[in-house]
Formats: sequence, structure tokens, C-alpha cells
Amino acid sequence: MARLATDGVTRGLIGPREVPRLWERHVLNSAAVAEALPEGARVVDVGSGAGLPGIPLGLARPDLSLSLVEPMARRVEFLEETVADLDRPWRVVRGRAEERSVAAAVGPVDVVTARAVAALPRLVGWCRGLLRPGAQLVALVGARAVAELPSLLPELEAAGMRNIHPRAVGASLGDAATTVVVMTRGER
Repeated sequence: MARLATDGVTRGLIGPREVPRLWERHVLNSAAVAEALPEGARVVDVGSGAGLPGIPLGLARPDLSLSLVEPMARRVEFLEETVADLDRPWRVVRGRAEERSVAAAVGPVDVVTARAVAALPRLVGWCRGLLRPGAQLVALVGARAVAELPSLLPELEAAGMRNIHPRAVGASLGDAATTVVVMTRGER
């Protein structure tokens, strides 16, 4: 967390006003996603940026196989340094989720996570190549996205997603509790 509060701010990954709320709003909030993931899952965090939710998630759940995907070089450098300092076996992949080279680099995954990357329909479009049938997309979303979810269902289902539902996570974490939207890629 110290790296995020210092280097993360200096490198423009976290705004200076976010530092006082870094633990609850960012780190614990990201770790809360852990309860929504199956044991031993192969997870790719799309648009990892400062490592959120991927790094807190990986620390909370060492059973996960984790890849962090980020297109921006300065963020990739930060992620690589952080993973090395933490001495974790996680992979950092530079690229965009929709690129075939990224899908090839991360291999088959069970779960794709994302935090504040894009609106759900756009996120599904970008991540579709990473999601094999039966794989899940677990997106940390704000209250507005949860409220909009019923109107987005037809579009998400047309994109091949099934079992789309919000799920509260991190209830025991107080203010860090959040909501994720979970969906599974269907057979087509």
C-alpha cells in the first residue's frame, strides 16, 4: 500500500486526494472481490492500472493464478515493480483485453475481473476473447451501474452473457463493502 500511496501518486496512478481513503476505498474494496471467485481460479485483471483489484485480490487469495493486463507502459512498469517487490508469481501483460496477443499470453481463464474500466456492454465486448464458455466476468461497479443493470440485460444477453446478477461482497469490511456484477459467458 505504501508504494501505491507514494509512487502511485507520483506516477499519476492514484490521485493525491485518494491517499487518505486508499485502504478502504481501493485496497479493501478490491480484496472484497475475493469472496466472489471460485477456489484455484485462473484470473485475469483487465485494465489493472495501479493493480486494482488484481493485487489486493491476489494477496487475499494466494490460491488464484493471476495475470494483470494493462495497455499503458508506465502502468505496466509500476505493476512489474510491485509484483517483483511482493515476490509473487503473477504475470503482467502489456496490451488491451481485446487483442489476440493478450488472450494468447494469459491463456484460458476462469474469471476476468475489472474495476472502473468501462460500461458493462463495452467491457463485455473487450473481454469476450478472454472468456471461454463457462468463464465469468466479475466487474466492480458503482451504484449507478447496478441501477442500470436491468436495462442492460438484453444487450449483455445478446453478447452471449448469462446468469447476470449483482452480488454484494465484503459485508464484514464495513465501508469497504461493495457490489460486483457477475456474469457467465454462455455456450455461443
